[in-house]
Amino acid sequence: MTAKWEKGEGNQGVLTVEVGADEFKSALDQAFQKVKNDVSLPGFRKGKVPRKLFEQRFGVESLYQDAVDIVLPSAYSNAVEETGIEPVDQPEIDIDGEIEKGKPVVFKATVVVKPEVELGQYKGLEIEEFDTSVSEEEVEEEIEKLREQHADLVVTEDAAEEGDTVVFDFKGFVDGEPFEGGEAENHSLELGSGQFIPGFEEQMVGLEPGTETTVEVTFPEDYHEETLAGRAATFNVTLHEVKRKELPELDDEFAVDVDENIETLDELKKKKREELEHNKEHEKEHHEQDSVVEQVTENANVDVPSAMVTTETDRMLQEMSQRFESQGISMDMYYQMAGTDEEGMKEQFRPEAEKRVKLNLVLEAIADAEEIEASDEKVEEQLDEMAQAYERDKEEIRQLLSLQGALDTLKDELRMQSALKFLVDQGVTVEAKPEETEAEETEEEDKQE
Repeated sequence: MTAKWEKGEGNQGVLTVEVGADEFKSALDQAFQKVKNDVSLPGFRKGKVPRKLFEQRFGVESLYQDAVDIVLPSAYSNAVEETGIEPVDQPEIDIDGEIEKGKPVVFKATVVVKPEVELGQYKGLEIEEFDTSVSEEEVEEEIEKLREQHADLVVTEDAAEEGDTVVFDFKGFVDGEPFEGGEAENHSLELGSGQFIPGFEEQMVGLEPGTETTVEVTFPEDYHEETLAGRAATFNVTLHEVKRKELPELDDEFAVDVDENIETLDELKKKKREELEHNKEHEKEHHEQDSVVEQVTENANVDVPSAMVTTETDRMLQEMSQRFESQGISMDMYYQMAGTDEEGMKEQFRPEAEKRVKLNLVLEAIADAEEIEASDEKVEEQLDEMAQAYERDKEEIRQLLSLQGALDTLKDELRMQSALKFLVDQGVTVEAKPEETEAEETEEEDKQE
């Protein structure tokens, strides 16, 4: 077998594969062995028809397609390896010329290959500094959130305020007629939570227990129930109870209620500070990665093949399906709720999929340029983490990944992570720009116009 690769325009080219006469003859022999059991001729039992008589009766040409099917997969695979190309989609394969017995067979495969990446600047990229310090105010905010979470709801005779929970009956009407789903008794609602139609909760503020009133609202234009979208509605409301949050005292007893592993309020504050610091370190890491990713992809020039984007959208859809299934939600159910279908979902994913593919190609090119590899230590660390997460033996995880062909994928992912870390390490920290107010952004946009 011989192979020749001719690069065409863009990411496409033609792979010419010549299968030798002897190799194709062997495939013809295998094809005959495959079909002879289904052939019967007068005087011969099935499977006993001589090859010569078969060819006289049916012609050797009748074996050509089966022989091609036998020889083509391995010939194409070997040709790809020999020429060193990296296909990213199924090829379009045609036989070049007529097949003649005793002569080589030539295939021409039109192949889309992984694109070449023209790297721009990727060292010394600017990364705005990220403040990881934690203020006293931030710690106090976290403590107040805990107080809110541990608050008791106490019935009050006072008028309802934002943040109170009200218990009420309601019945809704559109054009004087009740509508489905517009009625409930003893319904609980936290005012200010935004659970009801815009304007409804605001009109509940100031009402006292026992009040009967009318609330007038308009359904949003994008309301999920099309028959109600954009329409005016009236609700008859009877308020039964107002419940107000009673916050616990901020003392050591409260701290123990929140976390049984600590004994004092000071310890709780210290723990919350450490958690905030830890979270900010993670935020800093993501900030740095996002900064270099945006710049390095913008600086690089690469023609992303549509086939790679399609593969990525399929993978994203599969991941989404697995997440929903783990929550007991089928994709058909989701499509119905979201008002879309599989193709619509893929179309939504496509812009993000293209960004991901381009980023992976760029990171791979940088890893190649800088000779970055996933170290054995990193691989072992990842296997340790997976074994712990799945509560399985580490070697069992390794064997499972190997059988699935996923061990190389794991190494590739770790290699990309190392390339990303390289970009951050090579970056230059600069002073953060002051955040623009909404008015300043509007003014800047007006200047540009």
